[in-house]
Amino acid sequence: MALFSRLAAGAGLAAALLAHPASAQEYPERPVEFIVPWSPGGGSDTLMRIIANNVSPYLGVEMPVINMPGVGGTVGLKEASRRDADGYTISQVHEGLLAATETGLTDLSWDDFEPIALLTSSPQYLVTGSDAPYETFEGLVEYAQANPGELTIGVTLGGVPHLHAAMIADAFDLDWKYVGYEGTGERIRALVGGNLDLAIGDIASSLQFVENGDLVFLATGATERMEQTPDVPTLTELGAELDLAITRGIVMPKGASEDRQATLEAALRELSEDETFVEQINNAGAEVAFRGQDEYTTYLSNLSDTVQRLAEVIAP
Repeated sequence: MALFSRLAAGAGLAAALLAHPASAQEYPERPVEFIVPWSPGGGSDTLMRIIANNVSPYLGVEMPVINMPGVGGTVGLKEASRRDADGYTISQVHEGLLAATETGLTDLSWDDFEPIALLTSSPQYLVTGSDAPYETFEGLVEYAQANPGELTIGVTLGGVPHLHAAMIADAFDLDWKYVGYEGTGERIRALVGGNLDLAIGDIASSLQFVENGDLVFLATGATERMEQTPDVPTLTELGAELDLAITRGIVMPKGASEDRQATLEAALRELSEDETFVEQINNAGAEVAFRGQDEYTTYLSNLSDTVQRLAEVIAP
């Protein structure tokens, strides 16, 4: 009888040991929900949907996008931070979260999440309406200096677009009024509607309006002219050593298991090498700039130090 009990116990232990790695390998068993903390139509929404639409062959499940805009991208991130750390919720961060943290817009910080991978980098553009009283960046500078405080520029107040606009103003001795909008898509639509004079935008949100004649790219914050906009000068060419880009990465709620983090990181790494995916990201005006968990964590830590030094420029 004792022998039977020992054999039964041994069999049970063996079954448990076999079952554990099997269950670990089952992740993900269902769709991974992607909370994009910005409104539809902007750069983040466009690029994150490209990720979601292409990752299934590498992750094995669908990745539905849920837009949760508000308060400089922090509403959706707050919701993501409250979700179970089970690997079935992810979100997206960029420099805006770090700016919002340093200016007191949110009590969240980048290290309230598990950084998984940086995916894209998007050079920013200074955009204006096609009926503006200037046609070039040089014309804008001349007009703005002759009419200080008259021009309005759409940004995310306390966010990276605000910082970028302030850096342009400082470099070229400009004085304009900052108007806050939630997300790139919203302020670009306001610009198209004639409610603004200028805006900080990107190719994903603005190129279609430039191509149909509603908007004009005056300058790009890229360090070199972009292939999609070869006629648009860089701010460096125009006289200021400025590198204005937004990088976007994927995070999980704090406490997600290391194996689930690693599974998602591996899927995103494979995705970053997919030629179709790279082409779609490029067509949307961004570059694939993959960094895995360790590199991405280091990047965010270093960037946080930089934003801390510049926080006074964009403090509300």
